[in-house]
Amino acid sequence: MSSRERPLSPHLQVYRWQVQMVTSILHRATGIVLAGGALVLAGGLLALMVGPESWACFTGHAGAWYGKVFLLGWTWAFAYHLCNGIRHVAQDFAHGYAIPDFVRNSWLSIAGSLVITAIVWALALNGGAA
Repeated sequence: MSSRERPLSPHLQVYRWQVQMVTSILHRATGIVLAGGALVLAGGLLALMVGPESWACFTGHAGAWYGKVFLLGWTWAFAYHLCNGIRHVAQDFAHGYAIPDFVRNSWLSIAGSLVITAIVWALALNGGAA
C-alpha cells in the first residue's frame, strides 16, 4: 500500500491546462454573458418603448467607454459561442474527435471569434459601409 496521500479523483492540481479545457469553460461562460446581454438588450427595448428621455439615457450609457467595452465583450461572446457551437455540431456528426483535430478546431474557434468581432466592429465604426 502506498504511503503517499493521493487525491481520490484527478483535479486541476493533476491536469495541465489545455486549449480543450479552456474552450469548454469559455463556451459555458459566454453562454452566461449572452444571457446577461440579452437582459440589457431587453432593457434597451423597454427604454425605447418608454420614451425619448429613457432612450437617451440608455444610449448615453451604451456610448460611454464602459458601454462600448460591454458591447465589445458581448460581440466577442456571441462570435465565440457561435464558432464553438459550430465546432460542437461538427463533433455531433463525428468529425474532429482525434486529439490533433480537436486542438486545431479549438484554436480555430478562438481565432474565428476574434476575426468576426474585428469585422463587426470595423463595420460598425465605419458606419456600416462595406
